[in-house]
Order: sequence, then C-alpha cells, then structure tokens
Amino acid sequence: MRGTDGLQKVLYLLIVVLGIYIIYKGGSVLLSTSMIQDRLDYGNIQRSLEDSAIRTWAPGYAAAVENGDGESLASLWMEQAVPVYSHLAKGQAEEETETTGTDSGEIQNEAKGQKEKKAKEGGQAGTAPQILTETDAETTNQTDVQVESEEVLQASGSSVISEALRTQLQDFDYLLNHYYTVDSGTTADADLLDVDMLLAEDLKIQKKKGVPQILIYHTHSQETFIDSREGEEADSIIGMGTVLAEELQNTYGYGVIHDTGVYDLVDGVLDRSAAYDYARDAVEQILEENPTIEVVIDLHRDGVEGQKFVTEINGKPTSMIMFFNGISRNSQDEPLTYLQNPYIAQNLAFSLQMQLAARERYPDFTRNIYLKAERFNLHLRPRSLLIEAGTQLNTVEEEKNAMVVLAQLLDQVLCG
Repeated sequence: MRGTDGLQKVLYLLIVVLGIYIIYKGGSVLLSTSMIQDRLDYGNIQRSLEDSAIRTWAPGYAAAVENGDGESLASLWMEQAVPVYSHLAKGQAEEETETTGTDSGEIQNEAKGQKEKKAKEGGQAGTAPQILTETDAETTNQTDVQVESEEVLQASGSSVISEALRTQLQDFDYLLNHYYTVDSGTTADADLLDVDMLLAEDLKIQKKKGVPQILIYHTHSQETFIDSREGEEADSIIGMGTVLAEELQNTYGYGVIHDTGVYDLVDGVLDRSAAYDYARDAVEQILEENPTIEVVIDLHRDGVEGQKFVTEINGKPTSMIMFFNGISRNSQDEPLTYLQNPYIAQNLAFSLQMQLAARERYPDFTRNIYLKAERFNLHLRPRSLLIEAGTQLNTVEEEKNAMVVLAQLLDQVLCG
C-alpha cells in the first residue's frame, strides 16, 4: 500500500508539473500574438488589473465613484491613498464624453516606447534618409464645427481668428470638450492650454528651395492599411510620408528630408518597445547634420479596434487625422522630470493652430487633439508634430488623399 501511495504522489507531481508547463507555454504563445502585444502597448491590461484590484479590495470606493459620489471624505482619501487608481475618479467623466473612436484604452500610444528607456546596444539602425530634390518628386458635433469654421477669419502662423471664437476658446471647458481628448494617465489645465499664448505663437518659416527645412520620419515604419500589398513600402505609412514630402516640396516649395529608417524591427521581429529610442538617435543625427531643419513630423497610422475614420474632401474619400501631443506630466499634474521637453508650449501651439486651420477649411478632417503623458520625441524641435493618419481599416487611396490635404494645411500654418 505504501508503494502505491508513493506512486500516486509521483503521478500527482507529474500532473502538476505538466499543468504548469501547459499554462506557461500557452501563455507564451498568447502573449506573442500581435493582438496581445498591441493591448500590452496600449495599457489596457494594466488598467484592467488596476480596476480589478481596487474593486476587490475597496468595492465601496469603486461604487461611490461610479455612482457619482466622488466628493465624499472617504473617496477623496482613497484617491490620494491609491493614486494608481485616480483615473477612475478623474478620467471616467472624460471617457464618457469622448467621441467615438478616441477611447483612451484603444488609442495607439505605444506605451513601452513612450517611456523612452535607454536604447539597447546593437539595435537595428535605420536606412539612410531620403532627401528629395527639386526634380524628385473623434469627431465633434457637426453643428458646433460648422459654426466655428464660419467664425475663423484666418488660421495661420499668426492665428488671427474672430473675437467670438477667441472668446469661446478662452472658456477652458469649451476648449477641452471641443478640441481635446485627454488620456487618463495625464492631466491638462488652463495654464497648460492658455489659448492666448498658444495662438500668439508665431510658427511661420521662410521657404528656402534646396535647403532642408522639414523632416518627416516614422517611429513605427511597419504600419499598413486594409488593402496594403505585403512588402510594398509605397502602401505603408512610409509611402504616405513620401506623398506628404513630395507635396510639401513640389507643390509648396519647402526643402524636405524624408527619413525612411526602420526603428520598430529588431532582427526581423516587430518590437515597438524601444522604437522611440532608436528613432530619437537617428533623428538627432539628422538634425545635427542639417541644422536648418525647423519642422519635425513623426507620421503614424492609428490603431483603433474596429474603427475607421474617413470623410470626403473635394469629392474624394479621405482618411481623418489626429494630432497627438506628449505633455510630460502625469495624472497627478506632476511633471515627468525624466522626460523633459522645453518645447511643450510650442508643440501645443502647433497642433492647435493646425486644428484651427483644418476646422476652417475642412471641418471633418481632424479628430480631437489627443494629449498623453509621455514625450514622444517632441522635444527635438519647437515645431514638432506627431500625426496619426487614419487607422488599420482605412485604404491606401484614402491615406494618400489625406496627405494632400495635410500638406495644404501645413503650408497654411507655416507660411502664414
């Protein structure tokens, strides 16, 4: 009998070990899928765990917040004692008012790369930048947008607008609700979004043929669209950068460098965790070699599950775009000192003036400006933009049409 008991114990142990191995192996396979990797990047899993933890250990607080009773002494104490969960109190109201498609959990934010950890040695270097020569070549309420577009007299580098619209924009609640989406991991106040200051920022540059003035690059070069042909660079976000660069150079007369370097592939494997670090190293080198560059654009394609953002401009289906600002501050309104950006105000002025220009001419072309905590390499030049063009469900044709419109708006703001 004793021998039998010993054998049973051995079998039980083998079963347990086998079960652990199956769970580990299955989990590894699951985590390696692109869908799960995207979710990890977006931060949804982290927030889900935070929600689960707080609902388990402090159900009363969670219920109070969800019922709107967020001002009690207990809830205020909990908000300070458990700052990791403060987004439940501060972000829920904002998330409920966000327009379709700008859910903070689904927005393409590349969270790992945004932390800007030190780049690993031996990372894959980007290809040489492509220098063009002269021969180369969530939507807001429609009624509100229409009213605003009629009131804007000029949305340019000098940002001359009507007094009526300026008065509206000086109302912080109106500005926040109609022009911005604030991620729950950060916060924005009236001092940060000082409309008078942002509109007073002069963004004009002098056109100089043959002199590099604008740099376009892609932190995530592998982003493609619903009908992109596999392996065709012209059908990827890099191809859209080429269209934008040629428009800016050939149609509007700017000197443009288009960097086609690959920063999100490491040894042939998609790795977005360090892409911002690799891109930053390359962009800094390009800027050092071309000190005349005044405008830096990081062009992306957004990734929102089940969402396609498209409008019609001049009779053509056109992807909608979104300006994206990293403001280097957390949800407690504290600066991220390890991600310093001396040009936050200028970056915000650039995106707002672009937004106003778009609302004036093409009211349906832009989604709300998205604000997020990290820096996203927007500290390299005062006139820096991160642009999300369409989503994975938009077509190549829609994206190309969007680049033509985007170039026109850039010229409007930069030319003044």
